[in-house]
Amino acid sequence: MPRRREALPLAEHYGDLVRVALIEARPAGLQTRQLITATRLTQSQVERGIRHLRDVGAAEHLTPIIWRRRDGYMFSDDPADWIEYEKQQFRLILGRLTRMITGTLDPHLARYPDDEWAQLASAQLTGVRATLAQLTK
Repeated sequence: MPRRREALPLAEHYGDLVRVALIEARPAGLQTRQLITATRLTQSQVERGIRHLRDVGAAEHLTPIIWRRRDGYMFSDDPADWIEYEKQQFRLILGRLTRMITGTLDPHLARYPDDEWAQLASAQLTGVRATLAQLTK
């Protein structure tokens, strides 16, 4: 028995609307404003729909959702696009991690070099940082 529209969780509903708009726009992408117009959702609803697509929808439909500055959000069938997007995301994570290490953890260790937790965190994050640096290449 098919589910009724009102029974769908909101994030899933928003994700479905965003997915349909992006499929209709293929091979082009849509900027957030264009998605708002195409789906008649608010910006926060579009963002929630995109998060749902990233969390669930893309895996269900086996189509990665990517974002590029010039094209906006899009479904691409080109693995090179997926890889470039993934590298971009790893660069962002690497930047945040580096700032956390240099702005918080390093000063913590400078003040309390024998702090066991800070030493453990530093050792673990050094490995993560190296891995992320390799993934961005």
